[in-house]
Amino acid sequence: MKIEVCHYPPGTSKWNKIEHRLFCHITRNWRGVPLETHQVVVNLVSSTRTNAGLEVHCWLDSGTYTKGRKVSDAEMQSVHLKRNTFHGDWNYEIYPNTKPRFR
Repeated sequence: MKIEVCHYPPGTSKWNKIEHRLFCHITRNWRGVPLETHQVVVNLVSSTRTNAGLEVHCWLDSGTYTKGRKVSDAEMQSVHLKRNTFHGDWNYEIYPNTKPRFR
């Protein structure tokens, strides 16, 4: 599976239209309910819908991850990246560890 990654540059979150469309509805749906457990947060976020058809999908990732793991230069070199022509440092595609077929 190919994964396309598009980052906003640092400091531009305030212009992220998707973020703005999403969080105002989560806040409205929240209505001040105490966020006492992870499950309360997941249920609250997951039940958010808009009249325009926006749905929020949310689940708790209970995985355990190693903190502070360093990625070696060799591991980074083995990642098959295809950088986009527009800001390739922020926008790129990641291909599986098989030989990528670029069009």
